[in-house]
Amino acid sequence: MLDEKPFDKNANNAATSPAYLSVWNIEAYYGESYIVQDVSFNVHEGEILALLGRNGAGKTTTLRTIARMDSPELRFGEVWLDHQPLHTMASHAAAQNGIALVPEDRRIIPGLTVEENLKLAQIAPPIGWSLERIYSLFPRLGERKNQDGVTLSGGEQQMLAIARALARDIKVLLLDEPYEGLAPVIVQEIAKTLNIIRDQGITTIIVEQNAVAALKLADRAVILDTGRVVYDDSAQKVLDDEKLRAEYLAI
Repeated sequence: MLDEKPFDKNANNAATSPAYLSVWNIEAYYGESYIVQDVSFNVHEGEILALLGRNGAGKTTTLRTIARMDSPELRFGEVWLDHQPLHTMASHAAAQNGIALVPEDRRIIPGLTVEENLKLAQIAPPIGWSLERIYSLFPRLGERKNQDGVTLSGGEQQMLAIARALARDIKVLLLDEPYEGLAPVIVQEIAKTLNIIRDQGITTIIVEQNAVAALKLADRAVILDTGRVVYDDSAQKVLDDEKLRAEYLAI
């Protein structure tokens, strides 16, 4: 059982309840480039975690490692989700077990309408939210369901990418730079949506250069610096600590 396995005592984890997603001492490489260096943290069910750091700190690599993408290569460490060993799985198996990665480029499929993008996600089980439920959460997508997905605005494409993840039966939503290039009003709208998703019990990890927006949304923050965890605690504490923000986030 997951909670019977000793967690790395050197990792600073503020939460004391049993972890839902646990990352243990992972080391990930692109070729011979050692990117993620002995990273450990816990995420709890229904929690939003902001995974932050400067450019090149290893944030996206950590997300991709959790999602079990073909690259980077996980050479050491473990990733567990709800007692399931994700580190032993290929990406499709991790997805079937509840992991959904929304990449920075969103990967909207050209030539398919909004609704066709959503239906494609539901071809194989496990199927998640119904189209009606998705359109209730994202009314704009319902209005544009017959429009080619790649012709949507940037904010609408981000909504579609998140909606496509919800079309699967997911436990953990991994978001890579969801606010990039979006107007502040759209950022606020997506943040409200992510709060609603949290209320449905879905756990979220958000990687975002707009650190202040991510911290205002998140319950907790993990900060990476040159591939290592340098902070794991309350998101509010980061907002309140100007020295910490300046040192590791340049804000």
